[in-house]
Amino acid sequence: MTGLFLQAFIYLSAAVIAVPIAKRLGLGSVLGYLIAGVVIGPVIGLVGEETTTIQHFAEFGVVMMLFLVGLELEPKMLWAMRNRLMGLGGLQVGGTTIAVMLIAQSFGLVWSLSLTIGLIFALSSTAIVLQTFNEKGLNKTEGGKNAFSVLLFQDIAVIPMLAFIPLLALPELVERAKSVAVDASAHHEELSLVVGLPGWAYGLVIMASIAAVVVGGHYLSRPLFRFVASSGLREIFTATALMLVVGIAALMSLVGLSPALGTFLAGVVLANSEFRHELESNIDPFKGLLLGLFFITVGAGIQFSTLFDQFFIIMGLTIGVMALKGAVLYLLAIIFKIKGSDRWLFALSLAQAGEFGFVLLGFSAQNHVLPTDIAQTLSLVVALSMFFTPGLFILFDKVILPKYVEQSNDREADSIDESGSVIIVGIGRFGQIVNRLLVSNGVKTVVLDHQANQVDVMRKIGTQAYYGDATRPDLLHTAGIDEAKAIVIGLDNQESSVELVKYVKHSHPHVSVIARAFDRGHGYRLRQAGADYIELETYHSSLETGGHVMKVMGLHPFYVEQRKVTYKRVEQKKSDLLYAAWEDDSEGERFDNNYRELFMHLEQHMAKEMQVDRSDKHTRAERGWTPPPKGYADDFEDQASTE
Repeated sequence: MTGLFLQAFIYLSAAVIAVPIAKRLGLGSVLGYLIAGVVIGPVIGLVGEETTTIQHFAEFGVVMMLFLVGLELEPKMLWAMRNRLMGLGGLQVGGTTIAVMLIAQSFGLVWSLSLTIGLIFALSSTAIVLQTFNEKGLNKTEGGKNAFSVLLFQDIAVIPMLAFIPLLALPELVERAKSVAVDASAHHEELSLVVGLPGWAYGLVIMASIAAVVVGGHYLSRPLFRFVASSGLREIFTATALMLVVGIAALMSLVGLSPALGTFLAGVVLANSEFRHELESNIDPFKGLLLGLFFITVGAGIQFSTLFDQFFIIMGLTIGVMALKGAVLYLLAIIFKIKGSDRWLFALSLAQAGEFGFVLLGFSAQNHVLPTDIAQTLSLVVALSMFFTPGLFILFDKVILPKYVEQSNDREADSIDESGSVIIVGIGRFGQIVNRLLVSNGVKTVVLDHQANQVDVMRKIGTQAYYGDATRPDLLHTAGIDEAKAIVIGLDNQESSVELVKYVKHSHPHVSVIARAFDRGHGYRLRQAGADYIELETYHSSLETGGHVMKVMGLHPFYVEQRKVTYKRVEQKKSDLLYAAWEDDSEGERFDNNYRELFMHLEQHMAKEMQVDRSDKHTRAERGWTPPPKGYADDFEDQASTE
């Protein structure tokens, strides 16, 4: 037990130290885990032979990850992606397998050996790719969606691969294994429900198992979760979620199928369940921890002695496999019309071998398909390719993506062939709402945005928008700034929005400038630049939300509206005073102690104003209301204090 604690402490310590450092350096958590494994394994030697055993346990993190992926996919969504799933995924697996097989045969390997190696290297790392996509927010990109389709097909393809590979056994390896058949059988014996079954019976067992997962997940899981949820014990719900995943994985293993595929199928079945989010929140921490442990074992399992003995061969094979897979993927990206940086993301993200490669290598060696020495060499190639993958993502982020951003920015500005009384700069969420309100009320607008993709999206939904940099005077002139009555500025870049306000108020003082501010400091700078009206991004939505909360708490709607009016009045006065303090500061530290003291003083003034009962002093907007009795607020507070 003491040894187990020490090993757990070593693995966790390595992760705690290496992963935050890797994240700060922009390397990503996956590379941090891999480096941690290399340090505690081959470099320092703190972990040893138990690494392989732990890796088999940690592979359960991949199973959990695919269960969570399935929860995010409704069956109709899965059906909608069938073309990419079967077409793109099928061509990738088939094309890579054939390419690797032909190259292996050119080096003198027999066709069965070459085909097995091709199948192993056709797979990519679901764990690394999806984890990195989540961290970098690449799931919703076109490249990310297509990569996910391929990964999903690969996971499904593992099943027929496991069924097919034993048929490729080499006769000489079978004969050599006969002398140790008894020992080998004892060593590799596993529980199975399908050993010795004829083909037709095996097929029936497979179909029955899949049907049990689908039917049970749809009809039996809900009553079970309702029963467990009624206990009110969160830990029991967590235990139930783990029981579900472990049970399905065990069932799939007993019938010779991929546990990952089984849990993915269960996740898809439960995607419409009302307990989906609770399942996600309970499984996700275990998934993250086990995936991290899996990556550490990959790094710790790299055998540097073998690597140094065959350094050039192994490195050449690793680079060659990744280059070949990347080329096949890039070609498929062209065929399937994946464009721009998404094409490179698709090709680079899937260029490595995958964790199922270890499974197939061990399975192939056990079934006398691959010689042990070749299997050990190829396992190093798989591990190194996974180790190099975070570097490919860094290459994409630092080198490839900026070039495409620059190309997008170099796109020639559109010719503007219309004019309007209002120019809207920036057609994000803010600009879209403003534009829709104005257009629906007959106000002619001209919409400009410097993001080409956003302009193209707006045109697809029928909103006329023009690509171009609105900070350029010539573009503003073409857009009709000389005749416009107002300009609405909703740029994401704070510096650009301030500079644009300065230019418009200097060159076209007749134009009213309405600007969106991200925060109070940005609002001050816009005000200083001359903006006529400034709207804080979340001011009204937050005020309305606070009002709804007050109503839910039982306050009279009239009282709520009155307090909102008071808040706006005091906030406007407070904003003027704070702006004056901010603008008068001559030492460059805009938010100094004096400013903070003034802010706190004004907050106290706000609290006092809120306590005033204005029952006989109504504004024009309030006169249409039927007010609550005088002293209502005091009665409510007394009631709340007694509850």
